Amino acid sequence: MTEFGYFLSSEEHGAPALVRTAQQAEEAGFRSVWISDHFHPWLDSQGESAFVWCTIGGIAATTQLRVTTAVTCPTFRIHPAVMAHAAATAATMLDGRFVFGIGSGERLNEHVLGQHWPPTDVRLEMLEESVAIMRDLWTGEIVTHHGPHYTVENARLYSLPDTPPPIYVSGFGPKATELAARIGDGYINTSPDEELVRRYTDAGGKGPKAAGVKVCWGEDEQQCMKLVHELWRSSGVPGETSQELPMPAHFEQAAELVTEEKIAEKITCGPDAQAHATAIKKYVDAGFDEVYISQVGPDQEGFFEFYKNELGPLLSDA
Repeated sequence: MTEFGYFLSSEEHGAPALVRTAQQAEEAGFRSVWISDHFHPWLDSQGESAFVWCTIGGIAATTQLRVTTAVTCPTFRIHPAVMAHAAATAATMLDGRFVFGIGSGERLNEHVLGQHWPPTDVRLEMLEESVAIMRDLWTGEIVTHHGPHYTVENARLYSLPDTPPPIYVSGFGPKATELAARIGDGYINTSPDEELVRRYTDAGGKGPKAAGVKVCWGEDEQQCMKLVHELWRSSGVPGETSQELPMPAHFEQAAELVTEEKIAEKITCGPDAQAHATAIKKYVDAGFDEVYISQVGPDQEGFFEFYKNELGPLLSDA
């Protein structure tokens, strides 16, 4: 049976709003949330980008939800030793309900300290080394590491959870997916890509396969399409471009040719519960065990009512 959770957008909402939304999600029957980890939003029109580790503390203090970062890049703007520290503390706050979702990152967020943005193969090497460092630190032992990308000297974490948090690794292409199978405790994607799910499993991947999907519920389908275009036309930027552009302004330029109709092909819009359920079930059919749903726009409360009364019952047999 697929678990349905809620996907919190740090690009659209500030930290206080995200904590309130997490509480509303729990009241609506969700038992788990994803939360995005960004330094910049994708577009200036999204308007937010809170520090996710502060937000996680607020969610931990006010709900019983399981929380997964979707996803953190533990390789550039924050050193993996510091990321291990942050994740361990979050895991103690959430008392076994924290999942560390990670990926190789986007230049949008990771260039901000002036570091070189290397090719994909190097970024994946860095990710693998960072996971090894973090797992060593979660043992509570003193760690010294001199690797090709990172140095750690005489580091020990004292505040540790009883069990290290599971690491889910995102993979949007074959190489990253095979790395996820090798080093991860689970897999993350944002497309209903059955082929990549199969590749993850065939490569020996274990643990849950999790995905995120955006919808825009509202009574007026055209207004929903306008809202989705305003906030998420960046989702129409193709291929590896999303990993390579450095600023929201560049995503604005790259998305100039993305029409309302085109983005509505990716994000279902309007009041039709069956249309939303059909889009979400594509992820179930692709083999995902966990699917996290994000409502685009400010009307979070209205969506939760819609989910309880209409959408949720349609997904109950998935």
